[in-house]
Amino acid sequence: MTFQELISKRQSVRRYQDKPVERGKLELLIDAVRISPSACNSQPWKLIIVDGPELKGQIAKATFSKTMAFNRFTVEAPVIAVFVIEKPKLVAQIGGSLKNREFPLIDIGIAAGLFCLQATELGLGTCMIGWFNEKKVKKLLNIPPKKRIGLLISVGYEPIDYKQRQKIRKNKEEMSSFNSYTRQPPNLNNS
Repeated sequence: MTFQELISKRQSVRRYQDKPVERGKLELLIDAVRISPSACNSQPWKLIIVDGPELKGQIAKATFSKTMAFNRFTVEAPVIAVFVIEKPKLVAQIGGSLKNREFPLIDIGIAAGLFCLQATELGLGTCMIGWFNEKKVKKLLNIPPKKRIGLLISVGYEPIDYKQRQKIRKNKEEMSSFNSYTRQPPNLNNS
C-alpha cells in the first residue's frame, strides 16, 4: 500500500468487532508515537493504552452523557488510547512562549495522526475523541490532577461489513495556495 493509499483508507471508525487487539499490534502503535517528531524532540506525551475490559468500559462511559451521546460507540472498542500532555523541554517552552505557540498540542496532533495511520496499516480502525470527562478519566487512570489529556483514540477491528466512506473534503483551491494566502502575487515591496 502506498502512503497516498494509506491516508485515503484511514477513516473514523465508530463500530468494532468483539475481538481483542493483539499486544504486538499495540506495541507497534506505541512505537509510532515514540518515534513521532516533536518540537525540540520534547516528546511531550505519555501514552496510556487501556485494553483491560472493565477499565476500558469505564473510560468509554466517560466519553458520553445523556445529553451528548455521540461517542457511545466507544463502549464497543476493545482499546482506548489516552494521550496525556507532558511538559516539553525548556527550549520548546521558551520557543512556544516567544512565538505564542502550544507546541505540545501540535506535537500530540502529529503523534495521534501517525498512531492512526499505523493502525490503518495494521488493519485496525480508529476514531479520535475530543469530547470526554477529563476529570473522570484522570481519576480512573491515576493521572495527576495538574496534567491535561490531549485526546483519546478508540481502536479495534472494524466490522467486515464496514464501508469505506467517500471523503468529503475541501477542494485544493479552497484549502491551499502557492506563495500567498490569497492567490495574488506576494507584495515584495512591503517586506
